[in-house]
Formats: sequence, C-alpha cells, structure tokens
Amino acid sequence: MKIYDATNQIAGRLASYVAKDLLNGEQVVIVNAEKAVLSGNPKMKFREFKQKRDRGDPKKGPFYPRYPDLILRRIVRGMLPWHKDKGRKAYRRLKVYIGEPEEFKNKEKIRIEEADVSKLKCKYITLGDLSVMLGAEKRW
Repeated sequence: MKIYDATNQIAGRLASYVAKDLLNGEQVVIVNAEKAVLSGNPKMKFREFKQKRDRGDPKKGPFYPRYPDLILRRIVRGMLPWHKDKGRKAYRRLKVYIGEPEEFKNKEKIRIEEADVSKLKCKYITLGDLSVMLGAEKRW
C-alpha cells in the first residue's frame, strides 16, 4: 500500500502518479486532501468548478463533488480509463482522506518533488478553500 501526502502538492501532478500506481495494481491512500493545490487564478478556478457543479440536471446529473477529498478523487478518476473494467477496478483501490487518520499517523508518506507548490510561479488555491467557496460545510 502506498500512502501519499497531498500537503502543498499540485493536485493534477499528484493525481497522475497516483493513477499510474493504481493501474499497476497498488492500493493507494491520499491524506490531507484539503491541502492539495490547484494552480491558476483562484477566481477563475472557482468559476470553472462552479460551472461544473451547475451543469446538467439536479436529478439526472452529471454530478460533481464539492468536498476536497471527493474533488481529488474525481481528478484521479479523470486520469483512469473509466469506461474499461481495469479503470473502474483501479478506482476502487483508491482512498482519499481529509486530514490524517490515526492509522496513517506514523507511517511513511510519499511526497513528489515535481508536484511541490514551491515550483509554482503563479497564483494558486487549495482544495479546502475552493470547497468552502463552493458551499461545502467545513468539516476539516
């Protein structure tokens, strides 16, 4: 089992590594999802995600998540071959948590150097802040 720490990691770059591990048959856990980062102007990111949430019909979908753990899960899902059986089975091996559960406190966590926020030279927003802007009830 691989445990990734999403603190100050760019969500898309982290998700690409996670998707690759999932397709190789690994069990993957991501902790601190609310601290993952989306690069770009925060107002634009809010507009993009708000548009995704408002798209479609409230009863029939498509449905897009509001909480940071579910948003990060959805980003990883976009990098998996969802319409194939191997993609759906890989997605079931993924667990994403807000914060850090007790069972993973003393375990070694993987951090990806290429995904570190210190490499960014632009504005960014954390998934936790984006979730609050989208109307999620803060539970972290």
